[in-house]
Amino acid sequence: MDVLYEDNHIIIVNKAVGEIVQGDKTGDKPLSEMVADYLKEKYQKPGDAFVGVVHRLDRPTSGVVIFAKTSKALARLNDMLRDGLVHKTYWVIVQQRPPQESDRLEHWLVRNEQQNKSYIYNKEKPKSKKAVLNYRLLVSLTRYHLLEVALQTGRHHQIRSQLAHIGCPIKGDLKYGSPRSNPDGSICLHARRVQFVHPVSKQMIDVTAPVPDNSLWLAAEQAVEGRG
Repeated sequence: MDVLYEDNHIIIVNKAVGEIVQGDKTGDKPLSEMVADYLKEKYQKPGDAFVGVVHRLDRPTSGVVIFAKTSKALARLNDMLRDGLVHKTYWVIVQQRPPQESDRLEHWLVRNEQQNKSYIYNKEKPKSKKAVLNYRLLVSLTRYHLLEVALQTGRHHQIRSQLAHIGCPIKGDLKYGSPRSNPDGSICLHARRVQFVHPVSKQMIDVTAPVPDNSLWLAAEQAVEGRG
C-alpha cells in the first residue's frame, strides 16, 4: 500500500486502479480494510483499528484517498468536504483536444442508479444537481491531451460525464463514450493532489499522488515537468 501521509488523525494513500475504497456487492476486499490491517499491524493494536471513509474514488480510477483514524477527524473532515474546504485536483487524459484551453463547466446532473451513470443537461431538470468544475489543458502529446481538473462540486461521475458532454470522454471510459477500453480496465482519471487545513492540528496539508506506472501517464508527467 502506498501511504502518502500519516499522523495521529488521518492517513492518505494512493489508490491503485481496480481497488475499491469501501466494501460493495462484489465482496472484494476494500482499501478501507487494507488500511485497517496496515494500522493494526504497524501499531500492534489488540483490536480493530478505526478507519473512517472520508470520500471515495471510482474503481477504475487512481490517486489520493483520505481516511480518518479517529472519529473526531472523520466528523470534521466530513464537514469540511460539505463546505468545500478540501481542495481536490485531478489529472485526466483525453483523446480529443477540449474546445477551450481552460474553462469553467456548469451543468445539471441527473444520476441513474440502475445504470450507475450520470446524465448531463444544460438546464435544471427534476432531481438534478448542479455540477461545476474548472479545467485547463496542461500539455498535448502526439495523440492525447492531459487536463487538470479542479472540482467545485462533488457529484456522481461528475468529471467523467461533464468532459464527455463537451466531446472529451476520458481515455478508456467506455461508459461515457471512449471508443476503446484500457488494457488494465482503468480509465485515465487520477486524483493528483489534495489540499486542506488539518482538522485537528490546523496545519496545511498538501499531498500529491504519483501517477500510475505506465508509459502514457509517465510520458504525460514528463511532458509537464519538461515544460517547466
